[in-house]
Amino acid sequence: MNKRSLRILEFNKILSMVTEYATSPMAKRRVDRMKPQRDIEQIRKLQEETNDALNRLNRHGNISFSGLCDIGASIKRLEVQGTLTSKELLDIAAVLQVAKAAKQYFLQPSFASRNQEPVSQTTFDSLTERFNMLLPLEHIASEINRCILSENEYADDASSGLKNIRREIRLTNDKLHQQLDKIIKSDANRDQLQDSLITMRNGRYCIPVKQEYRSKFPGMIHDQSSTGSTLFIEPMAVVNLNNQIKELANEELLEIEKILESLSAQAATYVSDIAYDLELLTDLDFIFAKAKFARATNSTRPIFNTDGIIDIRQGRHPLLEKHTVVPVDIRLGETYNLLIITGPNTGGKTVSLKTLGLFSLMGQAGLHIPAMELILADRD
Repeated sequence: MNKRSLRILEFNKILSMVTEYATSPMAKRRVDRMKPQRDIEQIRKLQEETNDALNRLNRHGNISFSGLCDIGASIKRLEVQGTLTSKELLDIAAVLQVAKAAKQYFLQPSFASRNQEPVSQTTFDSLTERFNMLLPLEHIASEINRCILSENEYADDASSGLKNIRREIRLTNDKLHQQLDKIIKSDANRDQLQDSLITMRNGRYCIPVKQEYRSKFPGMIHDQSSTGSTLFIEPMAVVNLNNQIKELANEELLEIEKILESLSAQAATYVSDIAYDLELLTDLDFIFAKAKFARATNSTRPIFNTDGIIDIRQGRHPLLEKHTVVPVDIRLGETYNLLIITGPNTGGKTVSLKTLGLFSLMGQAGLHIPAMELILADRD
């Protein structure tokens, strides 16, 4: 396709408009790379997909691909038995949840009108196979979400080991705070402390001691105030408890790593299915973006022919304000093959020519056209 024609007819602006209706970065990239096709069978196939998606939008309402993200790198790591991070696993779960939602959208009954009973989904179209091939793998998504609450938060019940470790951490923390509470609440120590509170320095629990009473509190100095009047001391009475907490924290990290390894291994068992779900959902997101654009612009499916016939009725240039644009009718190729457009220099002639050119590009790319009825010739 002539790049100069694409630029002059502002085809890139149409793609920018369509991109707004795509959800995932993968589908947005597909839209950005979309080019007019030359093969009429390929054009008809693309138009059929857009039309079938539009029909589904009209029958069932909107479909959402929110949560669909690019997990391609994670899939490659699973293929070589790598361990994924919590975010990568959550992204996989999100993609599988999108697959589940898309499957439910596909299987829902349709309503011909608000007053009619639901009709079973039995119509076969160009999108049916894609929907049918989706595998939500609900047990994988459910297990990931059960264990990982957020990118930096894991459920206590993610494993029995993690549950036990965290119970020990809580018990040890309670013992440590009880010891420190005795120190800071003691009447004998009240005047020797800068504040009656427990603070943390370098991952260790400390108390703020006035500089002049340093010798009264045997222990480790971890920090001091900017003026030097306050020392943050870890009393000897809690050193062992602080050590236990640090050791338990390391055990917790090791246990979380085991959980991530286990979840990654489970996902790796279905890596080919996950990869296929990603491909199918990207396809559907891309196709429905074109359909949503068609619905938003009140567009119709163009009919292509190889006889050189053009018949545009009430065509509206999609880049002009829809409330002020003047629709045009253009007929050519049946009883005459030459059309002369005349009139004053007010922009109407140029808009008509650009409308025809842009409609051809859009139609060849699989996009519907903002017109009441449209027949286009299959020409470069």
